Amino acid sequence: MTGEPSGRASWFAAHPRRSFLLGAGAAIAGSGALAAALSRPAPPVARDGFGADWLFGPFVPGSTDPDFDDGEMALVSVPHCVVPLSWQDWEPSDWQRVWVYRQHFLAPAQLRRNRAFLRFDGVLSAATVYLNGRRVAMRSGGYLPLSCEVTGLLTDKDNVLAVVVDGRWQQNTPPDLPEFPNPTAIDFYQPAGLYRDVQLTGVPQTYLSDVYAQQIAVLTPNREVLLHCTVDSAKAVKGPVRLTAELSQHGAEVASSYTDLTGLPKGNTEVTVSLQGLDAVQLWDLDDPVLCDILVTLAVDGRKVHTYPVRTGLRDAQFTVDGFRLNGKPLKLFGLNRHQWYPFVGGAMPDRVQRRDAQLLKEELNCTMVRCSHYPQATAFLDACDELGLLVWEELPGWDHVGDTAWQELAVRDVHDMIVRDRNHPSIIVWGTRVNETLGQYALYGRTDQLAAELDPMRPCTGAVAGERGYVSPLYPVKAAGGVFSFNDYSRPRPAGSPPPLRPPRRGVPYLVSEAIGTLVGSAYFRRTDSLAVQREQSMLHAWVHDHAASDPRYSGLLGWCGFDYPSGWYHHYRGVKYPGVMDFFRIPKLGAAFYRAQRDPSRGAVIEPAFYWDFGPGSPPGGPGRDAIIWSNCEVLVVTVAGKRPITVRPDRARFPHLAYPPFSVDLRVNGRTRPELTIEGRIGGQTVLRRRFSADPAYDTIAVTADDDQIIADGADTTRVALRSLDRYGAPRPHARGVLAVAVKGPGVLIGDPYLDFGAVGGAAAVWVRSMRGTPGTITVSATHPFVNTGTATIESL
Repeated sequence: MTGEPSGRASWFAAHPRRSFLLGAGAAIAGSGALAAALSRPAPPVARDGFGADWLFGPFVPGSTDPDFDDGEMALVSVPHCVVPLSWQDWEPSDWQRVWVYRQHFLAPAQLRRNRAFLRFDGVLSAATVYLNGRRVAMRSGGYLPLSCEVTGLLTDKDNVLAVVVDGRWQQNTPPDLPEFPNPTAIDFYQPAGLYRDVQLTGVPQTYLSDVYAQQIAVLTPNREVLLHCTVDSAKAVKGPVRLTAELSQHGAEVASSYTDLTGLPKGNTEVTVSLQGLDAVQLWDLDDPVLCDILVTLAVDGRKVHTYPVRTGLRDAQFTVDGFRLNGKPLKLFGLNRHQWYPFVGGAMPDRVQRRDAQLLKEELNCTMVRCSHYPQATAFLDACDELGLLVWEELPGWDHVGDTAWQELAVRDVHDMIVRDRNHPSIIVWGTRVNETLGQYALYGRTDQLAAELDPMRPCTGAVAGERGYVSPLYPVKAAGGVFSFNDYSRPRPAGSPPPLRPPRRGVPYLVSEAIGTLVGSAYFRRTDSLAVQREQSMLHAWVHDHAASDPRYSGLLGWCGFDYPSGWYHHYRGVKYPGVMDFFRIPKLGAAFYRAQRDPSRGAVIEPAFYWDFGPGSPPGGPGRDAIIWSNCEVLVVTVAGKRPITVRPDRARFPHLAYPPFSVDLRVNGRTRPELTIEGRIGGQTVLRRRFSADPAYDTIAVTADDDQIIADGADTTRVALRSLDRYGAPRPHARGVLAVAVKGPGVLIGDPYLDFGAVGGAAAVWVRSMRGTPGTITVSATHPFVNTGTATIESL
């Protein structure tokens, strides 16, 4: 990988390297926020990974050399984005350069004696890795790990790891495409950086490099787990070798087994251990996602040398022509697509924030499934899906185009690496082995389907197609276990304003609606600043297509487009942001999320979510929400009272939505807004009131709430939590049409990730920042917001 950044070489001096860490502290140019200056820490002792702090700047010749003078480089925290970003107006040319990260570390004697491996979980968009001046690895493509062995390259002094990151578009690797001139050719921006974790680990000379837990006949009394173990030995082993496997659940051992070998050759050896007698294992399910812990132990000459833990869950997931079944029971898949991008940092958010997205999809939006569009996503997100009971479609990187032969070889590589990385996750039920919305490519997709069948016989393959040609296209080769026909259905309503149709399921094949609505059906933008009619429309459109999918068991389900707004320069974007999310870019629900929020069993909590704002100020309808005001709820009856007058009792609109578990309620709310009436909505089940919500029309008591997702984070320099900033009425309901600039400040051992001054009107009275800890600096972090004429709150977070 070569290339010179333009106009930034002055960052570094070419004179001989000064002693590391002699310089004064550098400002953290980290993840889109400029923080207070910090002193550079001493080089960390690398045992099982690195600290959060790295040195960073534009690449210049010599910057990978151990003796390069990095005294003027910026100190940053990983995960990291190479440039500061805002929540809109991203400019890809800012990150489309070549950059370098440097890490100094000490390698303890035990690590130097063992075999040592470097692993980068994700680098956008390409990385070349140097250790002590020697190039040790390269990878083009930013969504799957780069791993390499560095045994024998570590010293007993200052080791220097340098990572050259190429953030330029037009690399010939998925999803980039060199024949297209700029990144607007695909529907998501990819800000460059060392945006996922980095680990340095030591293992014995003979160790377990991989264990795949294949489940057999889960729904029968003869259920079995075949453990396909890969043993990697640096040299031939002559003595006895035993692999022992133990499966436990709820902390108690359920089954164990072992396999004996006589010696091992040098290199990789595949060994299978069978675990049987699993009748007592509780199956993994959506409502009770019980996991199993499997520990495989490698012993040589009677001495334990290595262990490999696997966390999985036993379940049976089947796509059929009559719908989807989980553990033998029919389940209508109900979900959304997810992009991994965030304001201010691109994809560079740590585990806690990644896991939070899974929690929002499962617990707030009531999804049973999420599609990881259009690339493999963070393992922390998948771990959370396992724990929460959220089903997953994971797919190879790509969007709408397939490149040349070299590009296709990398796509095959990505399918391999994706499946090997993630096949033990019980939440994953289908592999996307074909690039989104592409046709033909029979040779390529025959290879990727066959590869998936070899690596993981448990799951089917799919790939979303779109349009008339996609709908009638011949079925691609599918593996023996069966494939899924997935269709991005953007059928438009005729006439406008009527329910959008769905195409009927293809005959003779499992059928899944992989995308619907987005910005291609209805309005081009669903923003919090758009009219009430547009914001309400989003919830109705999503409800209509889900109602349609529920009407026919041949639909395995429907995944709406999409969960969260995201950055893009392709079609129907506004200032570099796409607005199809039912939650905004900050992960705050829009009115369009009300439908999803109401689709849960009342035993999990009653829900009352209007698809309107109770507001009569500037920008709001002076006569109220209108004749057909929509309220989403999972209650049996709603009692609506305006200004204390005679209550109105309403029931769900099952005439328009006969197949939804919880249809909307329609009520006539034409009122005189000049009187600023209060609204009360009471939800009843079985004749009993289970929830009462009040809404104020008087803005005099409005506040701006400042709320942290977590009250504690870890003082490791990487852990991060979101702080939401919302304009609310006196009862906590969202207030639209906010005005003024909101100033955000952080005090204590925390770093602000976000804009310190937010135009609250531009974000519709709802935004967020994130707060990152400082490494080794515990204490209380206080986040405050200041507004010119509205009372604001504060949030406190303990960094431990």
